[in-house]
Amino acid sequence: MITTQIHFFHRRWITIPTCQSCHHEWSWSETFRKSFTLDTALTCPHCGNKQYITKKSRKRTSLLVFFIPLIMLLRLIFSMTPLISIILFVGVGLIVFISFPYLTELSNQEEPLW
Repeated sequence: MITTQIHFFHRRWITIPTCQSCHHEWSWSETFRKSFTLDTALTCPHCGNKQYITKKSRKRTSLLVFFIPLIMLLRLIFSMTPLISIILFVGVGLIVFISFPYLTELSNQEEPLW
């Protein structure tokens, strides 16, 4: 049962972005660097074709980013000390930034967000 759940979790959420043209698996650092551009197209480092982040992946990562401001709300609700809220803020922020490349999926065509 646990093995099945881990396998399902691995297949559904934690994936390495793969170019849809040449099937080159992008590394964590390649994905992280290319994710912080204003252009919607990401260029494959292997074949040079344009790749786009899928609609599903954009929605998933945008929901993940909302955990960071949630800490400020939790501080007000539970009367946390500033030190604890800063530690939580930094910890959740690191988790979001580290996990972002693993939540990215690529497509050959740009998909509208809505």
